[in-house]
Amino acid sequence: MSQGRGNPGPGRSGNVRIIGGRWRGTRLAVADAPGLRPTSDRVRETLFNWLEPMLPGARVLDLFAGSGALGLEAISRGAGEAFLVERDPALVQSLRQACERLQAEAVQVMLADALQWLRLPVHGRFDLVFLDPPFDSGLWREALALLPPWVADDAWLYLESPAAADVTPGAGWFLHREGSTRESRHALYRRAIPAAATLAADSNAHGAATE
Repeated sequence: MSQGRGNPGPGRSGNVRIIGGRWRGTRLAVADAPGLRPTSDRVRETLFNWLEPMLPGARVLDLFAGSGALGLEAISRGAGEAFLVERDPALVQSLRQACERLQAEAVQVMLADALQWLRLPVHGRFDLVFLDPPFDSGLWREALALLPPWVADDAWLYLESPAAADVTPGAGWFLHREGSTRESRHALYRRAIPAAATLAADSNAHGAATE
């Protein structure tokens, strides 16, 4: 994340690694930027174990992309396309360099404020969204309010927030899995499939079975 995902320490930069897939072991630079707080290896490994069945071919949106660890991990593990949105020009340059090094043609890196980007005309919906803004920003509520037009009917949503914060996506989402550390809560949600679509799918399945 970014507009920030974790700081490796005052005055220092560091890196995170891609844990699985075709780029397994690849290191991604983590700049010394205010509020940058990369999702830990342990949390990402747990998250992507949860996501493994839905990743192949998925269209992914990584808001507040920061180091790009979440979006690039998704592509490494088989997602079809990823949009990484980040407002810090230096972080965007680093992301673009990483994508060039990895020949990550399925990744688009956009220099934009995440909330402003979500207010643009919708140009396609996403199967998976990573939402992990800076913990001191309070941006979850605004981002979640703008998100619905951008997500597929059965989309997945990953939220990372301070452990003590009450951050949920609200009506229309069901909690699939969650975990926590002393500092953060990480939760994966599934969007409710509209009842009409479910009934239609059941009807089609029944018809196919009886033909």
